Amino acid sequence: MEPIPAKPPEAPPPKLKIPFLPNLFTAANLFCGFVALTKIVNVDKTDLALGNFTQIYWALAFILFACFFDLFDGRIARMGGHESPFGREFDSLADLISFGVAPAFLVHRVVLRDVFVDHEQIGWFIASIYLICGAFRLARFNCLAAMAGTGGGKEFLGFPIPSAAGLVASLTLLMMKIYEKDFTTGYWKYLLPVLMLFLSWMMVSEVKYPTFKGLDIKATRTFTKTLIGILFIGGVVILQEKILIIVLPVFFTSYLLYGFIRPHISRKMRQEIEEEEEEQEDSTTV
Repeated sequence: MEPIPAKPPEAPPPKLKIPFLPNLFTAANLFCGFVALTKIVNVDKTDLALGNFTQIYWALAFILFACFFDLFDGRIARMGGHESPFGREFDSLADLISFGVAPAFLVHRVVLRDVFVDHEQIGWFIASIYLICGAFRLARFNCLAAMAGTGGGKEFLGFPIPSAAGLVASLTLLMMKIYEKDFTTGYWKYLLPVLMLFLSWMMVSEVKYPTFKGLDIKATRTFTKTLIGILFIGGVVILQEKILIIVLPVFFTSYLLYGFIRPHISRKMRQEIEEEEEEQEDSTTV
């Protein structure tokens, strides 16, 4: 009888390598979303009635800080060639908290809780629509990216959830600054739940948006665009809060509307706006 050959030893499971810097930015995004939630929880009806919006201001600020960190984590990963499935999944989890849970909870706390006093479940349901659509949008993005074997390409399918949260947060901040103590009694605040429902639909829609992945530190620009960028940054530094309160909602609204305008403009104009790689190569020719 022949001896049974020994079973070869099993190979050890591969170690999961996690790029440090991109995921550090993603963790900062998640941290900002968590802090925003703690600030929203501390909001009291009495404070809102008296026009004390300190906790809300901090919550809005941390949601916008999360947008900043989310803007750079993917770019840093691409610049270093460190895009990974772990980073994509971690980014989606952070986005769901910072740009899904936090804005939905904010609008419920500031507006919906007072509108549906006798039927609180309706307010929670409206807020949950935004959260669920945001989760679907993130899951769809990950699935499409995995099937394509890329980081998502040059286009987003549906309005990105960080931009949706940025629009809700920046518009809330603008209205609170304009109306101050009259914000809780005015009718403009009811625009927020309507906007949130519209953004819920936009996130799961088929409307395509550019990713602007070509915009990073290595990208080159024309003389005019460089000058405009420098003047804009200078204006932000000098005017600080005053210009940001106006510029941010205009920026996010313009991006939202661009998805509808984009299919109707020429390819040349689209390349000029979106700074696609083909044009970047031409612009570097001396």
